[in-house]
Amino acid sequence: MPSLKEVRNRIGSVNSTMQITKAMKMVAAAKLRRAQDRILQMRPYANKLNDLISTVSANTEVGSQSPYTQVRELKNVLIVVVTSDRGLCGAFNANIVKATTAFINEKYPSLVATGNVEILALGKKGGEAFARRGFKVNTHHTDIFTRLSFASARAAAEEAMADFAEGKYDEVVLVFNEFKNVATQIIRTEQMLPLVKKEEETAAVSANADYIFEPSEEEIILELIPKSIKMKLYKAVLESNASENGARMTAMEKATENAGDLLRDLKIEYNRSRQAAITKEILEIVGGAEALKSA
Repeated sequence: MPSLKEVRNRIGSVNSTMQITKAMKMVAAAKLRRAQDRILQMRPYANKLNDLISTVSANTEVGSQSPYTQVRELKNVLIVVVTSDRGLCGAFNANIVKATTAFINEKYPSLVATGNVEILALGKKGGEAFARRGFKVNTHHTDIFTRLSFASARAAAEEAMADFAEGKYDEVVLVFNEFKNVATQIIRTEQMLPLVKKEEETAAVSANADYIFEPSEEEIILELIPKSIKMKLYKAVLESNASENGARMTAMEKATENAGDLLRDLKIEYNRSRQAAITKEILEIVGGAEALKSA
């Protein structure tokens, strides 16, 4: 049985840890509220713009000639993975790294074997994880969450777009956590480049397509296509940010509950140790008194 001092030290340590996890939960809850508001405001605009561009680009000559709609033979692929900069958010990062690795091995086995799959890591945890797994990792934008803004997301998107247009990559895929609620994050895999409309949707839209372009078809399409790609990446980053804070809030709440359970067990153990020490002292006193009587 541990000594009273050891148990007291453990109780103090657990108390300190519980205070930290409570504070982290409160901070995560405050950040979550702001992040949730941002993504809820962004979703309608980003989804509508994405649908509009994918439809128009597939049904106009200018759109089909854009460098961002060109479908090529797959020789090099870029996977844009959005994770977090910090841990203590449960299985948030581990799940997306595992899902991304499984996706790559399933869809691009031959490219993986030849080393033609590169990772663009948005978030430090993803960069570290994929580097350990032997992937080529672009870490130019791992600090995107340090100052989260459209400008930082735009810089990452522009780099991927430029590399795709130059032919460095033949496909760019985006993997991120979509925010559903505090306890649930859904891993999404979306093709970022090239912009391709599903055949069944294209056929349905083509039958009723009647567009009037002002000032001109070329000017609108060529300006909106890059904007929609950047907006897609920014939306994914906001989704991941909200998901991260939700996961951290849930993890810290669970950690606080576990610390409380451990604290109760330690207090019971402390009381037992204290009772045993008192009983031992009483027995020693009684034994001493009996010895004196015998003498």
